[in-house]
Order: sequence, then structure tokens, then C-alpha cells
Amino acid sequence: MDNFINNIVSITILLFLLITFLQSGIDKIMDWKGNLGWLKEHFAKTFMGNIVPLLLGIVLIIEMVTAICCIIGIYTLITNNDIFFSVLAMFLACITLLMLLFGQRVAKDYPGALTITCYFIVAVFGLYVISL
Repeated sequence: MDNFINNIVSITILLFLLITFLQSGIDKIMDWKGNLGWLKEHFAKTFMGNIVPLLLGIVLIIEMVTAICCIIGIYTLITNNDIFFSVLAMFLACITLLMLLFGQRVAKDYPGALTITCYFIVAVFGLYVISL
């Protein structure tokens, strides 16, 4: 119980990131064609227009790996106060969000980029908290 209480902020942030990336990954899996169609149109006038399927696959993989690391991170924080997977999960979340931010900026979707920035702030704060 002490590990849970001592890591409550990190655990809460990991839960936030878990929900964010697991839901996003599941959505991509369940509606691959819909996501692919929307993204092809979104990036049609950019240099990424021809490689959208590859980029979507990469984002899907990193989102799911991030979600798995969140689960393991929560478990290892509670059971033995080990921060390795928590740090990895939060770092991967930051990298994923930077990838998404880059895409939104290339597509000139500035409101979308702003939304990603809000998630990024949470992930960076989590990385800061877990690293103290």
C-alpha cells in the first residue's frame, strides 16, 4: 500500500496515458479502413501522402507498446517501486505525441496540433514526476 500512495501521481498519469493510447490503438485496429481513409485525405497535399499506411502502422505499434508499458509500469510501481517501465511508458508517450504533433503541423492542422500539446504536457509532467 505504501508504494501505491508514494506513487499516486505517477500511477494516475500512467492511467491517463493508458486510456489515451489503448483507446487510440484499439480504434485504429477496429476501424483501420476508416482511419486510413481519413488520414490519406488529411495528408493528401503533403510529402507524407503516399506513405500514410506505413505511418499509421508505426503509430499503431508505438501506441500499443506505450499502453503495455503503462500497464507494466503501474504494476511494477505498486509491487516493488520499480520505475523502469513507468519511465519508458512516459517517454514513449512523449515520442508518440511528438510524432503526431509533427504530422498535424505538416498537415497545417493547427487546432489538432494544439490538442496534442495538451496531452504532451501531461506526459512530460509525468516524466518529470517519475524522474524525481
